[in-house]
Amino acid sequence: MTQDFDDATLSLALARVSEQAALACRPLIGHGDEKAADQAAVNAMREELGKMDIAGTVVIGEGERDEAPMLYIGEEVGSGSGPAVDIALDPLEGTTITAKAMPNALTVISMAPRGTMLHAPDVYMDKLAIGPGYPKDVVSLEMSPDERVTALAKAKGCAPAGITVCVLERPRHEDTIAALRGTGAAVYLIGDGDVAGVMHCTDPEVTGIDMYMGSGGAPEGVLAAGALKCLGGQIWGRLLFRNDDEKGRAAKAGITDLDRVYNRDELVSSDVIFAATGVTQGSLVAGLKPGAGYIETQTLLLRSSTGERRVMTCRHPVA
Repeated sequence: MTQDFDDATLSLALARVSEQAALACRPLIGHGDEKAADQAAVNAMREELGKMDIAGTVVIGEGERDEAPMLYIGEEVGSGSGPAVDIALDPLEGTTITAKAMPNALTVISMAPRGTMLHAPDVYMDKLAIGPGYPKDVVSLEMSPDERVTALAKAKGCAPAGITVCVLERPRHEDTIAALRGTGAAVYLIGDGDVAGVMHCTDPEVTGIDMYMGSGGAPEGVLAAGALKCLGGQIWGRLLFRNDDEKGRAAKAGITDLDRVYNRDELVSSDVIFAATGVTQGSLVAGLKPGAGYIETQTLLLRSSTGERRVMTCRHPVA
């Protein structure tokens, strides 16, 4: 018999998984080695997941099995004796950010009952996200960037100049950025970490960001959807394919409609728990902070079933 998804108990254990991955990155912040930082986070996250009484399957992970030796898509984690769950993770969201000691690097993981997270292939996804409090589908992927700004500004009750949009700074987004600025909207550019980018639009009074748009990793879209399901807000995603190999990845994941637009509750269809721990200083959570005989972590812990949002600070003793 499948055990119940006890999100209250599992969430605290999930926070420890996220914390340990962040702590493992501490010696590598600012040292310019992205691969080493990512590997340290992967090792620590996998080890801590192994301590959990779950029958977990990684559905969003480090890549296909032949590309990632650990935390690959389809890998089974946990003791195997607990509830059957889907796990979406990014052991270090912002490897470049960490290597350069720049803001908003996170360790991120979410969990939901088995079969309730989209098995997104490792391809790009066109994403659009807004925070809570707006009518359903007030903006859409079918709209142009300027139409999205106009629609959101009307719903917010402000001029387009009162809207700030977060966009991943990439050459492929140059036309989008120009169109957004042409409306009078402000554009907040990020160099990496689009899970955090999407999450920023859930609290515009703190972050100043109203909307996220642009293409980035599809797996990160599922992770972001889990966070939005807890925090409120809307997200839409459409998979993007550059070649037949990527379409084959979608087929392997059971996806047949290649043009489908997924909303938040199709990306994550059940209650979900989500944890993110700061590695470098950020606007969502504080980064790792060394003290006399300890390292302090700050973790954002979310439960969609209750809407609870905890910011947990923990001092971890060090020798």
